[in-house]
Amino acid sequence: MNKKSPMLGLRTVVYMVEDLEKAKAWYSKAFNEEPYWDTPYYVGFNIGGYELGLHPKEKAKGTDNGTVQSYWGVEDIKKTYKSLIDLGGTKHEEPNNVGGDIEVASVYDPWKNIIGIIYNPAFKL
Repeated sequence: MNKKSPMLGLRTVVYMVEDLEKAKAWYSKAFNEEPYWDTPYYVGFNIGGYELGLHPKEKAKGTDNGTVQSYWGVEDIKKTYKSLIDLGGTKHEEPNNVGGDIEVASVYDPWKNIIGIIYNPAFKL
């Protein structure tokens, strides 16, 4: 196969945590870095040009966002999302804007692993 992959490389890893404030303090010390983004629903660190995020673990009945979420960079999130669904993936989170020009989405692969994708035009290697 010589077709260009729609995946541009890993961009972001998000850890799901029970206590966002405690996790923020721990990760700040562990990575010797203060967050550049700090809200009650997401804390973001820039670690060597890559995103390390903290997100509150879902506690609503019937939901579980796991313990870690990885996001692969893409140029066209809607097209890539549709392609993953067409290949047998199932909806986890439809494409949605999370601030500015950044969009994320995720699907379950056929083995119930979550594959996250992210469109972030500001990301530069």
